[in-house]
Amino acid sequence: MKSICVFCGSNLGNSVHFSEGARALGKRLAEEGITLIYGGANIGLMGTIADAALKSGGRVIGVLPRFLQDKEIAHAGLSELILCETMHERKTRMFELAQGFIAMPGGFGTLEEIIEILTWQQLGLHKYPVGFLNIDGFFHSLQNFFDQMENVSLLKPENKKMALFADTVEGLLQSMKSYRAPEVSKWISKSVIT
Repeated sequence: MKSICVFCGSNLGNSVHFSEGARALGKRLAEEGITLIYGGANIGLMGTIADAALKSGGRVIGVLPRFLQDKEIAHAGLSELILCETMHERKTRMFELAQGFIAMPGGFGTLEEIIEILTWQQLGLHKYPVGFLNIDGFFHSLQNFFDQMENVSLLKPENKKMALFADTVEGLLQSMKSYRAPEVSKWISKSVIT
Protein backbone atom coordinates (compact mmCIF):
# COMPACT_ATOMS: atom_id res chain seq x y z
CA MET A 1 0.00 0.00 0.00
CA LYS A 2 1.41 3.32 -1.07
CA SER A 3 -1.50 5.37 0.27
CA ILE A 4 -4.18 5.02 2.92
CA CYS A 5 -7.31 7.11 3.28
CA VAL A 6 -8.27 7.81 6.89
CA PHE A 7 -11.80 8.83 7.84
CA CYS A 8 -12.10 10.42 11.29
CA GLY A 9 -13.80 13.15 13.28
CA SER A 10 -13.57 16.87 12.70
CA ASN A 11 -13.92 17.05 16.50
CA LEU A 12 -11.46 15.62 19.04
CA GLY A 13 -13.98 13.69 21.13
CA ASN A 14 -13.70 13.40 24.90
CA SER A 15 -10.98 10.76 25.13
CA VAL A 16 -7.30 11.73 25.00
CA HIS A 17 -6.72 8.28 23.52
CA PHE A 18 -8.43 9.33 20.29
CA SER A 19 -5.84 12.07 19.71
CA GLU A 20 -3.03 9.76 20.79
CA GLY A 21 -4.22 7.18 18.27
CA ALA A 22 -4.43 9.79 15.52
CA ARG A 23 -0.87 10.94 16.24
CA ALA A 24 0.40 7.35 16.35
CA LEU A 25 -1.26 6.47 13.04
CA GLY A 26 -0.07 9.63 11.28
CA LYS A 27 3.49 9.09 12.50
CA ARG A 28 3.50 5.42 11.51
CA LEU A 29 2.17 6.09 8.01
CA ALA A 30 4.91 8.69 7.49
CA GLU A 31 7.61 6.34 8.79
CA GLU A 32 6.46 3.62 6.38
CA GLY A 33 6.34 6.00 3.42
CA ILE A 34 2.57 5.64 3.07
CA THR A 35 0.79 8.76 1.83
CA LEU A 36 -2.07 9.88 4.06
CA ILE A 37 -5.26 10.76 2.21
CA TYR A 38 -7.84 12.49 4.41
CA GLY A 39 -10.56 15.15 4.51
CA GLY A 40 -8.30 18.22 4.35
CA ALA A 41 -9.20 20.00 7.61
CA ASN A 42 -6.84 21.29 10.30
CA ILE A 43 -9.28 20.72 13.18
CA GLY A 44 -10.26 17.75 15.33
CA LEU A 45 -8.82 14.30 14.79
CA MET A 46 -8.45 15.17 11.10
CA GLY A 47 -6.00 17.94 11.89
CA THR A 48 -4.24 15.83 14.50
CA ILE A 49 -3.45 12.96 12.14
CA ALA A 50 -2.37 15.30 9.35
CA ASP A 51 -0.06 17.26 11.66
CA ALA A 52 1.51 14.06 13.01
CA ALA A 53 2.20 12.70 9.53
CA LEU A 54 3.65 16.00 8.34
CA LYS A 55 5.81 16.38 11.46
CA SER A 56 7.28 12.94 10.73
CA GLY A 57 8.09 13.88 7.13
CA GLY A 58 5.11 12.19 5.53
CA ARG A 59 3.16 13.11 2.43
CA VAL A 60 -0.39 14.25 3.20
CA ILE A 61 -3.12 14.92 0.64
CA GLY A 62 -6.35 16.55 1.77
CA VAL A 63 -9.60 16.53 -0.19
CA LEU A 64 -12.09 19.19 0.84
CA PRO A 65 -15.34 20.49 -0.68
CA ARG A 66 -15.25 24.25 -1.15
CA PHE A 67 -18.36 24.77 0.98
CA LEU A 68 -16.51 23.22 3.95
CA GLN A 69 -13.36 25.26 3.41
CA ASP A 70 -14.34 27.76 6.10
CA LYS A 71 -16.32 25.43 8.42
CA GLU A 72 -13.68 22.71 8.62
CA ILE A 73 -10.85 25.20 8.12
CA ALA A 74 -8.65 23.93 5.31
CA HIS A 75 -5.20 22.80 6.41
CA ALA A 76 -2.64 25.23 4.98
CA GLY A 77 0.44 23.03 5.45
CA LEU A 78 -0.44 19.94 3.44
CA SER A 79 1.64 18.38 0.69
CA GLU A 80 -1.41 18.87 -1.50
CA LEU A 81 -4.95 20.18 -0.96
CA ILE A 82 -7.55 19.20 -3.53
CA LEU A 83 -10.70 21.33 -3.53
CA CYS A 84 -13.87 19.89 -5.01
CA GLU A 85 -17.51 20.90 -5.24
CA THR A 86 -19.53 18.16 -3.51
CA MET A 87 -19.26 15.45 -0.87
CA HIS A 88 -19.70 12.85 -3.60
CA GLU A 89 -16.74 14.28 -5.51
CA ARG A 90 -14.72 14.29 -2.28
CA LYS A 91 -15.35 10.61 -1.61
CA THR A 92 -14.69 9.65 -5.22
CA ARG A 93 -11.39 11.53 -5.28
CA MET A 94 -10.28 10.05 -1.96
CA PHE A 95 -11.14 6.59 -3.27
CA GLU A 96 -9.15 7.17 -6.46
CA LEU A 97 -6.06 8.20 -4.47
CA ALA A 98 -6.09 5.41 -1.86
CA GLN A 99 -4.99 1.78 -1.74
CA GLY A 100 -6.44 1.14 1.72
CA PHE A 101 -8.95 2.72 4.09
CA ILE A 102 -9.10 3.23 7.86
CA ALA A 103 -11.86 4.55 10.08
CA MET A 104 -10.93 6.14 13.38
CA PRO A 105 -13.42 7.53 15.91
CA GLY A 106 -15.79 10.00 14.32
CA GLY A 107 -19.44 10.83 13.79
CA PHE A 108 -22.02 10.32 11.05
CA GLY A 109 -19.66 11.40 8.27
CA THR A 110 -16.95 8.95 9.28
CA LEU A 111 -19.42 6.10 9.53
CA GLU A 112 -21.07 6.91 6.21
CA GLU A 113 -17.73 7.13 4.41
CA ILE A 114 -16.27 3.84 5.67
CA ILE A 115 -19.52 1.90 5.19
CA GLU A 116 -19.73 3.07 1.60
CA ILE A 117 -16.17 1.86 0.99
CA LEU A 118 -17.07 -1.53 2.50
CA THR A 119 -20.17 -1.69 0.30
CA TRP A 120 -18.10 -0.93 -2.79
CA GLN A 121 -15.78 -3.81 -1.92
CA GLN A 122 -18.73 -6.13 -1.35
CA LEU A 123 -19.98 -5.19 -4.82
CA GLY A 124 -16.57 -5.96 -6.32
CA LEU A 125 -15.60 -2.37 -7.14
CA HIS A 126 -12.25 -2.69 -5.32
CA LYS A 127 -10.14 -5.16 -3.34
CA TYR A 128 -8.40 -2.77 -0.94
CA PRO A 129 -8.27 -3.44 2.81
CA VAL A 130 -10.78 -1.61 5.00
CA GLY A 131 -9.87 -1.24 8.67
CA PHE A 132 -11.31 0.12 11.89
CA LEU A 133 -8.86 1.46 14.48
CA ASN A 134 -10.78 0.47 17.60
CA ILE A 135 -9.39 3.03 20.05
CA ASP A 136 -10.91 2.64 23.53
CA GLY A 137 -13.35 0.08 22.13
CA PHE A 138 -15.02 2.78 20.02
CA PHE A 139 -16.09 0.31 17.33
CA HIS A 140 -17.14 -2.61 19.58
CA SER A 141 -20.84 -1.91 19.05
CA LEU A 142 -20.39 -1.70 15.28
CA GLN A 143 -18.48 -4.97 15.27
CA ASN A 144 -21.33 -6.57 17.25
CA PHE A 145 -23.83 -5.12 14.79
CA PHE A 146 -21.94 -6.75 11.91
CA ASP A 147 -22.15 -10.04 13.86
CA GLN A 148 -25.91 -9.53 14.13
CA MET A 149 -26.16 -8.95 10.36
CA GLU A 150 -24.40 -12.28 9.84
CA ASN A 151 -26.53 -14.06 12.47
CA VAL A 152 -29.75 -13.13 10.66
CA SER A 153 -28.31 -14.07 7.23
CA LEU A 154 -28.15 -10.51 5.89
CA LEU A 155 -24.35 -10.56 5.61
CA LYS A 156 -22.14 -13.42 4.46
CA PRO A 157 -19.34 -14.44 6.85
CA GLU A 158 -16.85 -13.89 4.02
CA ASN A 159 -18.12 -10.37 3.49
CA LYS A 160 -18.07 -9.59 7.20
CA LYS A 161 -14.35 -10.43 7.15
CA MET A 162 -13.83 -7.50 4.78
CA ALA A 163 -14.05 -5.24 7.86
CA LEU A 164 -10.75 -5.49 9.74
CA PHE A 165 -10.79 -4.45 13.40
CA ALA A 166 -7.74 -3.85 15.61
CA ASP A 167 -7.02 -2.01 18.85
CA THR A 168 -3.54 -0.83 17.84
CA VAL A 169 -2.00 0.93 14.86
CA GLU A 170 0.56 -1.85 14.44
CA GLY A 171 -2.06 -4.58 14.58
CA LEU A 172 -4.33 -2.88 12.08
CA LEU A 173 -1.59 -2.09 9.57
CA GLN A 174 -0.33 -5.67 9.77
CA SER A 175 -3.84 -7.01 9.09
CA MET A 176 -4.22 -4.63 6.17
CA LYS A 177 -0.87 -5.58 4.63
CA SER A 178 -1.72 -9.29 4.70
CA TYR A 179 -5.34 -8.82 3.59
CA ARG A 180 -6.64 -10.65 0.52
CA ALA A 181 -10.16 -9.79 -0.62
CA PRO A 182 -12.50 -12.78 -0.75
CA GLU A 183 -13.75 -13.99 -4.11
CA VAL A 184 -17.42 -14.20 -3.24
CA SER A 185 -20.66 -12.93 -4.63
CA LYS A 186 -22.55 -10.39 -2.56
CA TRP A 187 -25.84 -12.23 -2.89
CA ILE A 188 -26.81 -14.65 -0.14
CA SER A 189 -29.80 -16.53 -1.53
CA LYS A 190 -33.03 -16.24 -3.44
CA SER A 191 -35.02 -18.13 -0.85
CA VAL A 192 -38.67 -17.34 -0.37
CA ILE A 193 -40.04 -16.76 3.11
CA THR A 194 -43.41 -18.42 3.65
